[in-house]
Formats: sequence, C-alpha cells, structure tokens
Amino acid sequence: MTLTLATTTPGEPEIFASLQGEGPSMGRPSTFVRLSRCNLACQWCDTAYTWRFTGDNRFHRDDLAFERRENQVTMEEGDLARAVADLVPDRLVITGGEPLLQGAALARMVAALNDLRPGMHVEVETNSTVAPHPALDGLVHQYNVSPKLAHSGNPAELALLPDRLSAWAANPRAFFKFVIAEESDLTEVMALQETYAIPGQRLFLMPEGRSSDVIRQRSGWLADFCSLHGLRFTDRLHIHLWGDTRGT
Repeated sequence: MTLTLATTTPGEPEIFASLQGEGPSMGRPSTFVRLSRCNLACQWCDTAYTWRFTGDNRFHRDDLAFERRENQVTMEEGDLARAVADLVPDRLVITGGEPLLQGAALARMVAALNDLRPGMHVEVETNSTVAPHPALDGLVHQYNVSPKLAHSGNPAELALLPDRLSAWAANPRAFFKFVIAEESDLTEVMALQETYAIPGQRLFLMPEGRSSDVIRQRSGWLADFCSLHGLRFTDRLHIHLWGDTRGT
C-alpha cells in the first residue's frame, strides 16, 4: 500500500530532518513527512503545492497552479518508514496538506516505523476537520490542530465542524494553533475558546506570514494579547532560519 506525498523537487518526496518551527515542540529536532492533498483551501496557504493543482479553481492569493505530476509522488508504506528511521531525529512530524485524509495508510506506516525505531515520538498536524483513523490514533503522541478562521477563505460549515472541535478540545494530546493576520481575528478565537472550553495552555496564537518582516510586524501586539488572556504565543522559527522554502 502507498501514501501520497508532496515533493521537494519533481520525483523527490518531501521527507527531511529539521527543527520544528511552530507550536509546543518548537525548536526540537524532527523528521518531517509532508503528505499531499487537502480538503480545505486557505487563501494564504504556504504549501499550496500540496493541493492547488492545475484545474483546481479554489482561490489562493498567489493565483498559482501546480502540475500534479511534478508535485505529488506515491511511496510504499514500508519504504517511507525506513526513510524516516534512517534520519537522526527521534520525533516525527506528519504534515500536509491534510494528513488525516490518509489515516489508514499512515497507521500502517507508523506501526512499521515503531518496529524499526521504537520510542519515536509522533506528531500529526491537522486542520481539525478529519477524525483520526482508530488504528492511527493509538500511535500518535501529539496532535497540532489548526482550525481555519474566516480570513482563511474557507466557509465555517466546512472548516469549523462542531463535533470535531469538541472532540479535539477534550483530547489532552491536541494543541490548538490559530493563524492570526489581523487583530479582528482574535474575537473569533476567543469565541471558539469559550464555546469549546479550550484550555489556554493548549491554545497557541501564531502570526500569519511567509517572511520574517511580516511575522515580526504582527508578533508584538499578538504576544501582548496572549500574555493578557493566558494563551500561548508561537513564532514561525523555520521562516526566520530558512525562509519560505520546501524541505525546511
């Protein structure tokens, strides 16, 4: 069985060792596996090459279309497990796209990885709309859950599913990360926190931006808001270190 991955260059799956750039594990050495395909379409998405293929008319502010053949590749589950096991970090971050769309295959891959590298810490990054496959859920140590606010361009009926948000809020392994572009976005976050009783220690706010300059411009007032409301702030470390590039 295979998984569908994004690519760094045509034919090369996006599997790489780096530092986690966001959220509760920021700064930790991690191996990243970026899967392809997404059920949402964020207008500011910095990995649009995982979903906005030629013929996909969902809006993105860059108005770019990517050739599927150059930006998507399949890989056998066992081969992917071996590729991850061969890299140094003892932490795996499965990202996308929306990784949970491939939950059953991911479960088999992670199980194979555990045989090769016992004790690997597994994180899954998700947009919050897809329930984890039961076989995968027991293998995941941490979920980085990023519900999409109105400024993402996704309608709430697709992006903010009450049953899923309730389930994530009740899951102590789930850490919420909201992308913030304007101060007006904060009203929406606070309403969601109240509705779903999301603990402040598991709620991160992150400035939207694909350059250090934009991130820094938004960080000051956002950090102040976090300190006043008992929430956690997260930077985008990888952007400061390597810019908005694949494989970092």
